[in-house]
Amino acid sequence: MWVASGSAYCAEICAGSGLDWLLIDAEHAPNDLRSILAQLQAVAAYPVAPVVRPPVADPVIIKQLLDIGVQTLIVPMVENRHEAETLARAVRYPPDGIRGVGSALARASRWNRVGNYLAGAAEEITLIVQVESRQGLDNLETIVAVDGVDGVFVGPSDLAASLGHLGELDHPEVVSAVEGAIDRVSKLGKAAGVNAFSESLARRYLAAGCHFILVGADVAVLARESEQLARIYQDPGAP
Repeated sequence: MWVASGSAYCAEICAGSGLDWLLIDAEHAPNDLRSILAQLQAVAAYPVAPVVRPPVADPVIIKQLLDIGVQTLIVPMVENRHEAETLARAVRYPPDGIRGVGSALARASRWNRVGNYLAGAAEEITLIVQVESRQGLDNLETIVAVDGVDGVFVGPSDLAASLGHLGELDHPEVVSAVEGAIDRVSKLGKAAGVNAFSESLARRYLAAGCHFILVGADVAVLARESEQLARIYQDPGAP
């Protein structure tokens, strides 16, 4: 489930719901480093996996997120092998990568209370790249082949726009492209994910072999349920 409210309170409510994972979003939601930290702290006590999406594929931002304890990233708008390689290096310390070494100051290492953190940090990090354009689809195999890329999240909204079907997430060409991407990623031994707020579409993608999926958002639930309350009580005859 997406947590797009920027609220640690909402994140904790969602964390206790029984869902497997939450996406704390900084691309399309009012989040910054401090609000993401607060949400990570709020959900830490619950059996749910927090995933964070930075606003951009920037190694500096990624370094900051890793230092506050993010272990799983979904990075938006990855379109080629070079961008994927840069991200893979961003989540690793030298000599294998370019992540700045600041574990003594970092929540991730519990301020150097985690023994041998520097040597084992890369093993605790999952890097998922978001492919959401025609160009990204064209380069999918070379993106997936990058060492350090653990999975691909297909972004159907931007993909639909890139394919000429803005706002039409259920357009046959879009659905076919998503299913094809799921199959291509899976055949290369990596995890494939997508978001689908329509239950029928979500089940279709799961049947196609999707490994992880977003099926809702905190702000969408609040918007739709509050609208439903308004309908019920403003129009007593409404269903």
